This record gives sequence, structure tokens and C-alpha cells, in this order.
Amino acid sequence: MIDYRNLRVALLGAGAVGSQVAALLLKHADELADRAGASLELAGIAVRDLDAPRDVDLPRELFTTDAESLIVGADIVIELMGGIEPARAYLLQAINSGADVVTANKALLATHGSEIFDAADQVGAEVYYEAAAAGAIPIIRPLRDSLAGDRVQRIMGIVNGTTNYILDRMDVEGAEFADVLAEAQRLGYAEADPTADVEGYDAAQKAAILASLAFHTSVPLDAVHREGITQIDATLIEAARKAGYVVKLLAVCERLTGETSASGEAISVRVYPALIARSHPLASVHGANNAVFVEAEAAGPLMFYGAGAGGVQTASAVLGDVVSAARRHIAGGVGVGESTRANLPVVPIGRAVTRYQITLEVADQPGVLATVAGILSEGNVSIATVEQTVVDPAGVGATTETETGARVARLVIGTHRAREQDLSDTVERLAASDVVERVASVLRVEGD
Repeated sequence: MIDYRNLRVALLGAGAVGSQVAALLLKHADELADRAGASLELAGIAVRDLDAPRDVDLPRELFTTDAESLIVGADIVIELMGGIEPARAYLLQAINSGADVVTANKALLATHGSEIFDAADQVGAEVYYEAAAAGAIPIIRPLRDSLAGDRVQRIMGIVNGTTNYILDRMDVEGAEFADVLAEAQRLGYAEADPTADVEGYDAAQKAAILASLAFHTSVPLDAVHREGITQIDATLIEAARKAGYVVKLLAVCERLTGETSASGEAISVRVYPALIARSHPLASVHGANNAVFVEAEAAGPLMFYGAGAGGVQTASAVLGDVVSAARRHIAGGVGVGESTRANLPVVPIGRAVTRYQITLEVADQPGVLATVAGILSEGNVSIATVEQTVVDPAGVGATTETETGARVARLVIGTHRAREQDLSDTVERLAASDVVERVASVLRVEGD
């Protein structure tokens, strides 16, 4: 029998996720009370518009436009409004009033996480954010708690469902980017303005959060290298398939050794489309699903897979945080706080080391390959594989010609591991070479 007083829960926002959270809090009140150790009373739901359509039918008397009054007296505040302001101000108000807070706001945590965590530390409150990085996938607690005694070496994540849906459809069907994007928008996987997804902004925010946790270091969003998928076309997808790869938008967070920091270590955090072998677990992540692949020194490789978005799916992660917050409230004591004491430097993309696939269009004449190989060697980039084909756009024997009348060949060059800065400088020299008509693409190869 539960004899602890009711815990008042304030909900800010009633969109796709917020409305599901409210519905589940009401529907499963008895079960949640048994798990939490106290009844969770939904004190109210703060919204901007009382008459806006909702995904779920909820009691109208719960709604209010006065978020600040709702926060006062709440034991747990759930922020699902999104955006920076007023979400930031409301979270700080909740923390300073003694409440624990639950949020799924990746943009806010990626840009103002340090301020929010510091405020919570000052008053002994706790910030829960399991739903901020990969929807329903439990990845925050494993990184923060389960692996706290281990050393995470590397994280590779597919953390944006929209881009994974697009790239997966392009891979399976051979479709073009624009066509699949339009379909994703029609199905609701992509927003009318898909920039945050397809240009990698959403994934970069999640990468900053994951890296901060994994390496116990505050990672500012502007330190995350970001590239999107808008330059990926059907030709690149097909070339990847022939080579045994699939293209995924990856968030890569890794520990680098041999650096000049006090500890001899640094971290690299980056988001870009990359080739990954079809035998790798991440290659089998289809549709709008997400997955995070963690490599730890003692635990070894770990894979976390599931729905990265969706109202009811994300609500599951939010409610898990609410139960944790309730248990902490009952047990008493100060919040655990975030561990950022490692304070490792976050290095630019130029210091990262990986393999690459470079696609060149070159004059189809003797000596070209030797010239290209020489440029690569001078740039400290070692060739692992070379495939040469004559460009044949018509498919019936016609070939492209250079201005001098020579036929054009396509070279697909796979490299051994190289430093990003060396590779970038080398690509510039290749583009300026007389024998190279065009650098068609440069893709990193991850997961080896």
C-alpha cells in the first residue's frame, strides 16, 4: 500500500509526444504509482493555444496557458514544448523551485545543457533526458550509469529517423533523393522544411549530448562537425552497393589518443554521411529506426536499436524518466548530477582518422593512374583499392569526352586510414590536377 503523498506532475506542451504522455499518465495511473512508490497526479498541461487540435482526447480542465503558475508547487516538471525559449526559462524556474525536470528537448540541452545542469547541481535537483537523444531507445542511462565504470572508446549512431528512411529507400529501391524526400514528407517522416534533418543539425545536437555523457566532457554544439545528405544521389548509393557498403548518416563520437592535452587524449565529434560495410550491425537498420553502436574498453561492442521518434514511442522514454524522478523524490537526497570532470578537448575534424572512398573522373589515357597515385602518396594517403570504369551515361556505348577529345574514366579509390586534414589537402591537389576532370565524391568509411 502506497502511503507517500501524491507527487504533482506539471506537463509543458501537448504535441505529438506531450499528449501521449498525458494520456498514459492518466490511463496507467495505478501501475505507475506501484512502480514509482507514489501516486503521480497530473496537475495540469501548459499549452500556447487551448483550442488547438490534439492527437489525444484529454480532459479540457487540465489545460492552461499559465505555465509559470503550473510550475509553482510541482514536484516533477516535464518539458515537451521544444525550442529554446521559453523552454529554457521554464526549466530553470522549475529547478529553482525545487522540482526535478524531465525533457526531450535535444536542441535546448545541446546549446544550454551546461547552464541547466549547473542550476540543478546548485539546488540538488536532477535533470532527466532519456528521450532527447534517440527517442524510445534507452541510451542515456546506459551511458550515464551502466558504463560509468568503463571507458567508452567510440560511439557510432544512426540518430535521425528521417535521413535513415530516405537513405534506406534510396538503397533498396534505387530512388533519387528528391523523390524519397517528397514521399517522406507525405508520410509525415519529414517536416515541410526538412533542413534540420537532411542537413544534419538534428543529428549534431544528439551527437553533442551522447559525446558529453560518454566522455564525461561538456561538448558544445559548435564543436560538432556537421554535414548533411543532400549531395547523396542514386549513383553514389549504387556504387556503395557494388562495393559492399551502405550509406548512412552517422554521428561519430570517439576518443583520440596521442594528443597534446594533459591526459594525452582528446575527442572527436562529427556527423556526416558515411559508407558502412553491409556486414556491420548498423547496416541492417532500416526505415525510420535509430541505432547506437557503443564500443567500450571492458564491455566491448554494444548495440541499442529501436524507434527513434514517434509520439507514443518517445512517451515511453519520458515516462521512464518520470518514474525515476518519483523514486528519487521519495528516497530523498540530492541529484546525482552530470560528470564532466574529464574536460577533454574537442578537436576539429581535421584531426580525425578514418578510411575514405574517393571517386574521380579522369582522362582515360596512359599515365593518369600513376599521376593520381603520386598525388595521394605525396599527401600521406595510401591506396587500398582502385576500380576503373569508362563513363557511359547513355548505357549503349557512348562515352563522355574531355575538352581535348579524350574519353573520361571513373576511378573509385579506397584508402587505408588517413588523417582528415591530409585527405582534404590531397583532394584539393587532385581537383587542381590536369588529369582530373572532376572530384565526383569523397565519402568516409566507418565501422572497420
